[in-house]
Amino acid sequence: MLFELIAAVVAGVALAGVAMLLRWLSRGLLPKWIVPVFAGLGMLSYSIWSEYSWFDRMNLALPGIAVSWKNEETAFWRPWSYIEPVTTRFTAVDLKTVQRNPAQPGLVIVDILLAARWQPVTPVKVVYDCQNTRRADLHDASISIADDGSLVGAEWINVGADDAALKIACASG
Repeated sequence: MLFELIAAVVAGVALAGVAMLLRWLSRGLLPKWIVPVFAGLGMLSYSIWSEYSWFDRMNLALPGIAVSWKNEETAFWRPWSYIEPVTTRFTAVDLKTVQRNPAQPGLVIVDILLAARWQPVTPVKVVYDCQNTRRADLHDASISIADDGSLVGAEWINVGADDAALKIACASG
């Protein structure tokens, strides 16, 4: 977040410099107020660009993922977001972490990545039961995998056949 603030200030200073150059070239015919206006436009433009490009930049920074959900927001302090909502967070399946047990081909272990703007990406280890359309989070140390490949001590959550993360996880590997 600090780097984005610095970048916004640099954009403002750069456009203020352009305005000063335009005033100099016009031999002072342009009003003085264009310098702070250009600075403000530079900072605002950078901030808008940064908000809208964050999702695409994160997808490039995390190769081998498939996005399963994204949150798009509008806000009154960002009136441009009513035209095009801003993506502020998303979940993705990390395709590089897909694991299957030959004894239990219907179960898939995968990392679900939780990403939010200005937050570190958090991986969550999840097991999907592709045949019964359910999910178990592997956050508890008491959960183990038996010799036959089944999950012991897991709390299953029904997700439904239309769950995007389930579809991605079951289709991969």
